Amino acid sequence: MTTYPFAFDPSKPFIEQASDWIADVFYEVLPEVGFEVRDEQIYMAFQLERAYKEKKTIFAEAGVGTGKTLVYLLYAIAYARYMRKPAIIACADESLIEQLVKPEGDIAKLARHLSLTIDARLGKSPDQYICLNKLDEGRSGLDEDADVFRDIYQGLPDFVHFPDTLQSFTPYGNRKEYPELTDGQWSRLGWDVFQDCLVCHQRHRCGQTLSRDHYRKAADLVICSHDFYMEHVWTYEARKREGQLPLLPEHSSVVFDEGHLLETAAQNALTYKLKHTQFESIITRLLEGEVRESLAMTIEDAISQSEALFAALNKNSQPVQGSNRKEFILNESLIREVNRFGELIGTIEEELVFESGLFSLDEYQVKIVEEHLDMIQTALALFKRPELLISWVTEDQDGLTLVVMPKMVKEILKERVFAQHIPIVFSSATLSVEGSFDYMAQSLGIENPLTFSVASPYDYSDQMQAALYPLQAGHNPIQRALTLLKKSQGRALILFPSQEELTAFQRGLAAYPEASAYRFLYEGSAEISHLISAFQNDVESVLCAVTLWEGLDIPGPSLSHVIIWSLPFPPNDPVFTALRKDAADPFNEIDMPHMALRLRQGIGRLIRSRNDQGWISIMGHDLNRPEVRTQVEQLLPAGVECTVIEGKPEGIKTCLILQHIQ
Repeated sequence: MTTYPFAFDPSKPFIEQASDWIADVFYEVLPEVGFEVRDEQIYMAFQLERAYKEKKTIFAEAGVGTGKTLVYLLYAIAYARYMRKPAIIACADESLIEQLVKPEGDIAKLARHLSLTIDARLGKSPDQYICLNKLDEGRSGLDEDADVFRDIYQGLPDFVHFPDTLQSFTPYGNRKEYPELTDGQWSRLGWDVFQDCLVCHQRHRCGQTLSRDHYRKAADLVICSHDFYMEHVWTYEARKREGQLPLLPEHSSVVFDEGHLLETAAQNALTYKLKHTQFESIITRLLEGEVRESLAMTIEDAISQSEALFAALNKNSQPVQGSNRKEFILNESLIREVNRFGELIGTIEEELVFESGLFSLDEYQVKIVEEHLDMIQTALALFKRPELLISWVTEDQDGLTLVVMPKMVKEILKERVFAQHIPIVFSSATLSVEGSFDYMAQSLGIENPLTFSVASPYDYSDQMQAALYPLQAGHNPIQRALTLLKKSQGRALILFPSQEELTAFQRGLAAYPEASAYRFLYEGSAEISHLISAFQNDVESVLCAVTLWEGLDIPGPSLSHVIIWSLPFPPNDPVFTALRKDAADPFNEIDMPHMALRLRQGIGRLIRSRNDQGWISIMGHDLNRPEVRTQVEQLLPAGVECTVIEGKPEGIKTCLILQHIQ
């Protein structure tokens, strides 16, 4: 592999030479193999030149069809070779990663048409890999899934069963390798945050561990999710203290594809999760050695106090409608339980200082326990500043989990991400709200970013039709959806704002015999890229999804109709509840911007090429509010014919408004 894809003159600035080469690629090389010259790509390339030259953060808002992925890939690869460090391409989720690296994806196109050998490796999130311990537990069960899990175990590479047979890197255990498993089945096998990998006796033959060693050696690109990148940022110092390598290698630049979703990923990564069973499992390791009686008694007291704390949480919590979370009231009694637990943790930490001088405990085990105790103390400290705290509980078969999240993440992002003095690119078709990038910049703590916006080259007035369907009391949304599906003969993507709404639709559909005319594919029923492939290949099928508002790229007749089940306002959960409490005008400061960004993304799933034609159908009770309807109409691409239809689906005769959105 040559160092640079162009003749490099060390007497001239590298970025300027790279920019000239990229211009040649778009003006000369790609058109020769059938690509069209796009002014939007050239404009974006010159904008990115400044970001790479000045090592600044840039908001690159480019509409559908501008070819923005090719632009940022070319800069990222060239700059990675110049700096001798790979670039990180962070995508919003795993399905977007798969689309980037698929055989006909943009990386493969560049490699083929530019005769480049591109070393791009996947850094998938831990929860995308089988946990061998959970697999052992699942295959030993007596339920109906046990046979499936036993077959998976038998199909693992030989070195998993016989470690001495490992000769070279062999990837295995990736969620994508088991497309037929439902999300529920995968949750019983996949890694989760409560797995203690540091002391796992199977870690050196674990698919996650082996893949991590592999992608760290990438020369050009490491492709991961937003969540994984933020996990890398958040655990960087802790892993160094534990003598571990960071999750990601040192890198030359970062691209956040669908960057408008980074704040959510940051919140997820900066979240603490506390569980009594995990605490007891880790803290009792100290009792395996010879310890002083005072330490042993404090450990027993801490375990009892942990039980008391989670019992109090269970007593004070109640389900949140429209969410899988439970909220609790932080009253004086609960605060006392939290403080008591924190005091006992502090006493154990002090006792360990004395114990370490006696050398009676395994040093490695003590380090793990100390890290866990430090994490608990940091989480509990937030309860002393409730104005900075968002917390809730979830419940599964192993009991309650206490989730603690700092309310504001922008200070951490500013310090640990945007202070790196490297080029950082936010790429998306939806980074601005009403022409301003302030909402994104302020929520992420970015000062003075570079910005630009280019529109899509598609003729939406000719390619897209849109209709709004305000729902009234007594309207049947399922019947409405089935009526809409007749228009396109299936071939539709139905987007739901929440899993609960998708599940209700799936259950309710059984009462409608006419639904049997279509093959419905439901997110969660199989691995997501497998579902997407099935939808694309079965032209008249219907894909029902919650997470595919962004990134789904299916040109052609398979996706001729996007049906928005209801407007994607923020969910009713503790995170957005806290944000609303801090806003002077919650609806206009929190709810509407969130809805607008996501709805624009959903609309963008329809037209993916110059030859595409189709419909956008938007349903919902919120469309009865004039200010909401006006905002939705303004979010449609310029020139799109928008019809507002009132009334029940049967016997439609009330086309009230026909207008062009300019």
